[in-house]
Amino acid sequence: MTREMAAQPLPLARECPLTPPAEYARLRAENPVSPLALPGGGTGWLVTRFEDVAAALVDPAVSAQRKFQTTVSAVTLTAEEWQASGFGTSFIGMDPPEHTRYRRMLTGQFTVRRLKELTPRIEQIVDKHVDAMIAAGPPADLVRDFAEPVPSLVICELLGMPYADSKQFQRHADAMQRFERTKEELLTAMTGMATYMRALVQEKRDHPDDGLISGLIRATPEDGVPLTDDELVATGNLLMIAGYATTANMIGMGALALLTHREQWEVLRDHPETIERGVEEMLRYLSVGPFGLPRTAKADTEIGGQRIRAGDPIVLSIESANRDPAQFESPDVLDVTRQPKRHLGFAYGAHQCLGQQLARLEMRIAFGTLTRRLPQLRLTVPAEQIPMRSDMQIYGPYELPVTW
Repeated sequence: MTREMAAQPLPLARECPLTPPAEYARLRAENPVSPLALPGGGTGWLVTRFEDVAAALVDPAVSAQRKFQTTVSAVTLTAEEWQASGFGTSFIGMDPPEHTRYRRMLTGQFTVRRLKELTPRIEQIVDKHVDAMIAAGPPADLVRDFAEPVPSLVICELLGMPYADSKQFQRHADAMQRFERTKEELLTAMTGMATYMRALVQEKRDHPDDGLISGLIRATPEDGVPLTDDELVATGNLLMIAGYATTANMIGMGALALLTHREQWEVLRDHPETIERGVEEMLRYLSVGPFGLPRTAKADTEIGGQRIRAGDPIVLSIESANRDPAQFESPDVLDVTRQPKRHLGFAYGAHQCLGQQLARLEMRIAFGTLTRRLPQLRLTVPAEQIPMRSDMQIYGPYELPVTW
């Protein structure tokens, strides 16, 4: 049972860029389901242990509907503004059975066959960017020259979107993630993305191809009702942001972790057969989501012995859960040879990340290629001088100055 304590803000202060806030260790030991002070006012619950987070992710009484603010941004949108933004029909904030309808349609698009066909193209994209870095000569910025453009190109390839148009998407996505932006800036970014995606949907209706957007247009849900343009726009925007921003920052974080744990880089370099385990370990050890997964109790329930009332806000900390010593031996040690064990890097249950196999594939190819073709890759500045995206909702390095 959680002992009584005053509601505290979400832990955010880091002693090391790669390490979750130290407060999480204390909370797991003493108050695994603790009162949380929300930035928008009011209180909720912060869940920090692996077992409790995993259980909450499959608890039918815990809803994915986003009814409260979890970030430190002072800007919030009304329900009407959210609906008008082009993101209002995004299924990420829905529960079954509404969520299931979209989930099944998208699962049919992320097939083994599609990933197999995409693999040579990902290899080409990765090699092309390594070629360009080598041709330009050191030093380089591994974020600008590799971690950002590679997943951007891959998601464009998947969706059937011209890569030249991805730059404006990146600008809009960055504006949406910043804490210091006005409501006007936020809405401009959201509606800008939606306007472009709506034009792309129309283009795919007129000239279908083998991309995922065209696949969703052709698909027929179980209820027999095809997706509307609004639904296609919201889904396309979600896939673009998730496929670009999270993967780019995971590649950046993974590179920073390996280059500051040199012996782990050398294991992957000298034993390429360990790359699959290495990627799983990076997905466990690192997190680009410092604010956790927001949930709302839609019925009275219990998490970790704590009674939660219907309507209570809940935040599930993935980065804390993945460092839980009750689940992982020596969880604060990065070990690319670790025997893989279930982690929550892609969440769990009905909302487990649809693109997880694509993200794994990109990371395996990216790190396999970097360690093979640039075996002496190293940082040019101390790790503590790397600027981090602490002012953004998706965490990672702003830049990685490297040489070889």
